[in-house]
Amino acid sequence: MTVAGKLRAAIVGSTGYGGVELIRLLQNHPDIEITSVISSSSAGEPIELGFPHLTGIVERKLDGVEPAEIAGRADVVFTATPSGVSAKLVPQLLEAGLKVVDLSGDFRLKDGAEYEQWYKHTAPPAEYLEQAVYGLCEVYGERAAGVDFISNPGCYPTATLLGLIPAVEAGWIKPESIIIDAKSGISGAGRGVNLGVHYAEVNENFKAYKVNKHQHIPEIEQVLTDVSGEKVTVTFTTHLVPMTRGIMSTMYAGMNGAYSEQDFVELYRKYYAGRSFVRIREAGVLPATKEVSGSNYCDIGFSADARTGRVTIVSVIDNIVKGAAGQAIQNLNLMMGWEETRGLGYTPVYP
Repeated sequence: MTVAGKLRAAIVGSTGYGGVELIRLLQNHPDIEITSVISSSSAGEPIELGFPHLTGIVERKLDGVEPAEIAGRADVVFTATPSGVSAKLVPQLLEAGLKVVDLSGDFRLKDGAEYEQWYKHTAPPAEYLEQAVYGLCEVYGERAAGVDFISNPGCYPTATLLGLIPAVEAGWIKPESIIIDAKSGISGAGRGVNLGVHYAEVNENFKAYKVNKHQHIPEIEQVLTDVSGEKVTVTFTTHLVPMTRGIMSTMYAGMNGAYSEQDFVELYRKYYAGRSFVRIREAGVLPATKEVSGSNYCDIGFSADARTGRVTIVSVIDNIVKGAAGQAIQNLNLMMGWEETRGLGYTPVYP
């Protein structure tokens, strides 16, 4: 701990969108001091060189990725790295005595073979997959208290699972009928340059990608299987939308009975009672991505259709905040025994 009594935090991957969003949010956390911003590709450069908006706010040179040096500067490390990198780095950080919140997908799946099938990387050692606490805060938050290692959920799974779990757990919908139609802003693809996110390719365009092949499919199925007690498989289609931030998961499922929109509202409000970051819309009111932009909120609405016997559930988040950096800080708050909203009281940016 620093002299001021604050937890010292290092951010690996500070030149990515998730990393720089961690910087923005942690700057206003009363119990945390950022002591190291880290980048393997830009070590030695001032961070404001790549992110001029940090000029006069974070005036630091980027450190290299050296676990022993990180351990001397920090108490907790956020690893906002591409998949495949954290699998090798995180064990070293844990062995150095650090707490870790990992934002990559490397430790979300408990089955190493399944990870290799979907992510196309060598799986981390089994003991670390077992140690990692899956940090979907509103569902597994009690598991985070006092642990040293949390695997932050993916952005699509966060919006999707928060929208589905109460109904699945209550038995109100048929798990085998679930279809998920998910859409994300371009920032979800990261800051790297490729043809898929080129302006001329994305602007005024709308396209599906990784249909039935997205690496978040097994993560969603793993959690739904856990909460339902039976094997769940889903149809999951992702789309790229020409906007910067935001995810909307629209989910369709057959109902196990006659339920109204008001029934769903009451079920979900009871399930998420006391969890400040999930907001349930009134019956007949559906949320939009703009209404959560820049914040750690997940907003959920419903349309129950008696004619077809199906319910449509719409869940929205900011993919970089609730889908990444904000939830990571929420997880650290739970890990440390702090109020989970601490340092995250951001009103959505509107319009």
